[in-house]
Amino acid sequence: MALPAQGSVEGPCSTPPVHTEDAVTSVHPVDERLHPSRLVPAALQHIAAMYAGVVTPPLIIGQACGLDIAARTRLIAASLLIAGVATILQTIGVRQLVGNRLPFVNAASSAGIAPILAIAETNAKGHQLPAIYGAVMVAGVFCLAVGPFFGRLLKYFPPLVTGVVITLIGVTLMPVPVGWAQGGDKTAAGFGSMKNLALAAFTLVVILLIQRFGKGFVKQVALLFGLLIGTLAALPFGMADFRGIASAPIAALPTPFAFGAPVFQPAAILSLCIVMLVLMTESSAGMLALGEICDRRADARTITRGLRTDGIATLLGPVFGGFPTSAFAQNVGVVSLTRVRSRYVVAVAGSALLVLGAFPVLGAVVSLVPMPVLGGAGIVLFGSIAVSGIRTLSEAGLDDSSNIILVAVALGAGIIPLAAPTFYTQFPAWAQTVLGSGISAGAIVAVLLNLFFHHLGTRSGTAPALKSS
Repeated sequence: MALPAQGSVEGPCSTPPVHTEDAVTSVHPVDERLHPSRLVPAALQHIAAMYAGVVTPPLIIGQACGLDIAARTRLIAASLLIAGVATILQTIGVRQLVGNRLPFVNAASSAGIAPILAIAETNAKGHQLPAIYGAVMVAGVFCLAVGPFFGRLLKYFPPLVTGVVITLIGVTLMPVPVGWAQGGDKTAAGFGSMKNLALAAFTLVVILLIQRFGKGFVKQVALLFGLLIGTLAALPFGMADFRGIASAPIAALPTPFAFGAPVFQPAAILSLCIVMLVLMTESSAGMLALGEICDRRADARTITRGLRTDGIATLLGPVFGGFPTSAFAQNVGVVSLTRVRSRYVVAVAGSALLVLGAFPVLGAVVSLVPMPVLGGAGIVLFGSIAVSGIRTLSEAGLDDSSNIILVAVALGAGIIPLAAPTFYTQFPAWAQTVLGSGISAGAIVAVLLNLFFHHLGTRSGTAPALKSS
């Protein structure tokens, strides 16, 4: 956990923040309105840190659902638009109802990708997105209903559980960038060719070199530079597709239910509600961490307002083509590294995302990136998610034999669908949807074993509580 630098004017974390209404001469760093010369570069840094993460879910899900380039472009524009709205709501807030008023970024989370892909696999082409969006909308309602009481449930989601789930998110998504590295389309003649693999490897090497030798801001956006340089390297070989830019409208707002009216399937809903619990845990941890970094501790009301924003964005997002929304941990890291704690910086970043979403031609630039380039970068992106889970597990007291067994069995249950995709083919359809996602299966097992080892028959749970780091 990053703490305020020594000599900072705010004092230790335990010191109550000074609000502008209480002291005219002193403005809390969170409420500071920076000069444009500082505000704009700081906002661009947040955009650079999150952009790849925002466009990843629509890219993967659109590809899995067989959408053409124009449809994937609309999906990307919708994700950018929803991310912008959600981020502005979080940072600016609406009275005491919505928004944690911290430099907090909200956008479509990669944690929902694997269960969404499982839903897509159990529905016929053309009916996939309606089933997905129906489940996402109910997950948003679930977040709004559970949010005010979520603090009481955190004991059931200690690092043992969240660490397992986050690790499984990274592990179960790894086949996706591997497929991208081969070309993305299994039916294409060049799928798995050395040309595709070489481009993916080149992109990965570029990212590693920038991470090793880059400094400051360049090092922070190594993934973005890797995508850019990899795409430039692909141009002479005709591997970049310009059709997305050519067909994308310059300016257009997403059409409500452009991909069909939502369909509500019980198994799909259960799967995404489980994921929503994980996302709420991540958001709560992010708010706690950001509160300490900013010297404005997040209390129960702050967390409730923040989760309410998650729920609203998740509920309304599918109307325009969005997916489950949660905190972006990488932007918490940006605040910690730069020490720029103004929420207005992040609000400007949210406004920029809103503009990108309203101009699909800008979002269509992503369609230029060849699949092998995305594959090389995806190995880093999804691998880093698994590393985040391992880091969380390191706080989980794994010197205890019960905890070791819990993690081992939960990880095993989560890896079954990856190691043996046909394992659940004889199960009912609803069970295939829930258990066919390694994330859902691992989360269910982790929660049940946590109850068994640390709650049933004991006076209090002995598993470590959720930490703000």
